[in-house]
Amino acid sequence: MAERMNTESLRYVQAVVETGSFSAAARAYGVTQPALSNGIARLEEHLGESLFERSPRGVSLTPFGAFLLPYIESGLQGFDAIATQAKRWTSGTNSTIRMGVSPLISPALVARAYSAVCGLGPADTSRDLVLREANLAELRKALIADELDLIVIPSVGPLPRYEHRVIDSEPVVFVESEPGTDAPIELGEIAERQLILVPDTCGLTTFTRDLLASHELPMRTYPGEALSYRVLEEWSTLGLGAALLPISRVTDAGHRRVVDDGTDVEIFYEAVWDPSSRMATEFEELVGLLRNVASA
Repeated sequence: MAERMNTESLRYVQAVVETGSFSAAARAYGVTQPALSNGIARLEEHLGESLFERSPRGVSLTPFGAFLLPYIESGLQGFDAIATQAKRWTSGTNSTIRMGVSPLISPALVARAYSAVCGLGPADTSRDLVLREANLAELRKALIADELDLIVIPSVGPLPRYEHRVIDSEPVVFVESEPGTDAPIELGEIAERQLILVPDTCGLTTFTRDLLASHELPMRTYPGEALSYRVLEEWSTLGLGAALLPISRVTDAGHRRVVDDGTDVEIFYEAVWDPSSRMATEFEELVGLLRNVASA
């Protein structure tokens, strides 16, 4: 036990608990799965017991892991609070939160974020929310350049050394011309269809490719591209191909739920911020508020 624990491995544990799998945790945290698995293995060796039970059905906490989880979470919160409170002491409190959102984020989630921001902090303070909608690359660059405090994006692609917290999810639906049924469609059947895509900027195309690739399924694509979700839906109903869309982005009732072995396929959305931000504590609170509303 000579090797000291590091906060990175503790954050890996937190990410696995939040996402329910090692692969999803690695994607959310922006590291490779072997790096995350090795980090947790070293931590387990240091602690002397396994934190997770691994099986073909997924990952779950051992009794030892469940016992330690509250201490891990409170320890990370305390560690993060050191830098946050120091910056707050020296810089004062910023009343404005600059939030970037992907075009894929539904208006309902944006509205919830606005309401949650208004409820942040002590009763004698108020927060203003300044929104910017942009593609993923622009949002990530703006966050790194400190032009944005927080971004809300689909859980696709890495952004190392930043906090990632899943705040919402929604079912994915299959849109096609004259489906003839509203019964769910299995993911394996979609590999046989020609899919229309949008430019790979908002996260939807990345999600679609990753979804099929993670199940080792081929993807057949229409040679053109739709510029918007509305056009994507219209072209699909015309019969040019088919499309996968979050249910919040579908206007027509004629669509089918996508399932994997009978379980709904979902797209996840996450909040991402700099853990050294002086508003990091507020962002943790914001994530909690958004999750509470989503689960209500």
